[in-house]
Amino acid sequence: MKRSIAVADTHDDYRQRLLARREEVLSGLSLRFDGMAAMGPIADDDRAQISHSEYLSLHRNRMDFTQLRLVEEALDRIEAGDYGICLECEEPIAPKRLKAVSWARYCVKCQEKMSAETIPL
Repeated sequence: MKRSIAVADTHDDYRQRLLARREEVLSGLSLRFDGMAAMGPIADDDRAQISHSEYLSLHRNRMDFTQLRLVEEALDRIEAGDYGICLECEEPIAPKRLKAVSWARYCVKCQEKMSAETIPL
């Protein structure tokens, strides 16, 4: 049986946190894209440094897009009434965890279990 966070005000607080995080991520993506577009012609001597910088920027973009997807999923769960419920064990996620990671999909126990399964020894 699924249980959701009881207080509507709590949902509003988490929604605001998620919306603020979404704006932060989108702002960072915008700055990186604008910076890369404004570079113009590149001297041959600078190509290696620029390539490395582009690689780092693309890596950050990938991480930000992943973060954005998780935030959007959490907002969808709020709308569906499933926010704050672990997707694995269907138990409530601790409010302390949600305050720290408002887009959390799993309780600490299930997240640790999943992380242990995906990290090769």
